[in-house]
Amino acid sequence: MRGRGGRRGDEPPASGASGLGQEADPESVARAIALRLLASSARSRAQLAEAMQRKDVPDDVAARVLDRFTEVGLIDDAEYARMLVRTRHAERGLSRRAIGVELRRRGIDDEVASDALGEVDDEDEEEAARALVRRKLASTARLDPQVRARRTFAALGRRGYPPALVSRLVREALAEEGAEVGDVAEDIARGD
Repeated sequence: MRGRGGRRGDEPPASGASGLGQEADPESVARAIALRLLASSARSRAQLAEAMQRKDVPDDVAARVLDRFTEVGLIDDAEYARMLVRTRHAERGLSRRAIGVELRRRGIDDEVASDALGEVDDEDEEEAARALVRRKLASTARLDPQVRARRTFAALGRRGYPPALVSRLVREALAEEGAEVGDVAEDIARGD
């Protein structure tokens, strides 16, 4: 059975203004977009603005709605950045550098990102890297120590950890196991 507009009665409405009704004004569309996205997870102001732009919401209307949402506390880039830093560091073991890249990609201002990243200090970052090294080495225990070192180095490099730190931690962990890797960690760090 088809409803108005040729769509079936059980189909979801189309996106944009047509999904809100024929007479939906741009401000209503902007509010609906923001509320729908915020209902599923926290978002940065830039992410919401981008979503509104994709739905052809005029920039001045989007700015007005985003300003209002910020005033009432539905959008808080500083809190969003702090939450992202906490979860990415604690749950995924990402370095400050990798988290900083993600914050910029999500439209967080550099100053706000810097403040949020300040919550992770050098000791926190090293402890997270050390835990990742242990996990990776444990999962590769049956392989040659040089292969284990390379794979561990690569895994932490993808998470944004500096080569010198990874090299030191891999050497220490393998030495604790009594494995000999020679200068593999340094060779990897130099790109040899």
